[in-house]
Formats: sequence, structure tokens, C-alpha cells
Amino acid sequence: EFFWGTIVITVFVFSDLIDGNMARQAGISSRWGAFLDSTLDRVADGAIFAGFALWYAGTGDSNALCAVAIFCLASGQVVSYTKARGESIGLPVAVNGLVERAERLVISLVAAGLAGLHGFGVPGIDILLPIALWIVAAGSVVTLGQRVVTVRRESAEADAAAAGSRGSGATS
Repeated sequence: EFFWGTIVITVFVFSDLIDGNMARQAGISSRWGAFLDSTLDRVADGAIFAGFALWYAGTGDSNALCAVAIFCLASGQVVSYTKARGESIGLPVAVNGLVERAERLVISLVAAGLAGLHGFGVPGIDILLPIALWIVAAGSVVTLGQRVVTVRRESAEADAAAAGSRGSGATS
């Protein structure tokens, strides 16, 4: 039930956005809340793409699309991890990338919702979900590359700056 499932998931996604925004505006955000929110976002994203993978595995329609959905699940986790890990080692990771979480959700959920209209008699629209999964997969690869290149550059700059400050301190 892609149409109704998308409606339900969208309600939860919007409530998650409102919850975080309200906490920031009220000044009651915390490190624990930010950690928990980020962690649960990964669980939610995983559930969405696991659902797509199970759909394609269960219907037997396409092993390739099952694999693409699994790739979207895994790459979404890795894309988020690269930024979080880079920031945890003190780098700004000053790049968002082509396909972040919001884009992954919008592309996949809009396509799933529209594809669900096939069940209401709209012909041919069910092709949108496979197209969306391939777009998310390709965009995730690009985003991962953008983040890895950025972290590599920023870490080299930070290492050079640290080496330069050690060298200048020894001569003074």
C-alpha cells in the first residue's frame, strides 16, 4: 500500500521536523536530544528503504531493484556517518552534498506515493519508484564522494596547520 503508507510516513516525518524545531525555539534542545534524534532518523530511513527492499524481494518483481533499495539503505547510513565522523574528529565537513537525508526522503516518498496510485487504476505510474530508487542510489554515491573529498582536504589542511604551528613554536 504505497499510497497510504507514504501518507502515514509523511505525517511522522513532519512531526519529527516540528519536534526538533520546537525544541530549538523553546531553548530546550540538548546534546542527548540531538543524538537521539539523529540516531532515530537513521532507524526511520532504514525502515523505509528496507520496506522497499522487502517489497521487491517479496513480489519477485526485480532482484535488481531489491538490491538498489538495499544499496539506498546502506548508502544513506554511510552518507550520514561520513559527516558525523568528520565532525567528531574536529573537522567542519563544509559540504552538504547532492542528496542528503531530506532529498532521499522526498524523492523516494513522493515516488512511492505516486506509484501507489497504480492501485487506484492510474496506469504506468508504478515506474516512478524504481526510477526514484536509482536516482537516490546515484545521488548517494555522488554525495559520499563529495563528503570524502571534503574530509580528505580538510584533514590535510588541519594536519598542515598543526605541523606549521609546531614548527613555528620551536623557533621562537
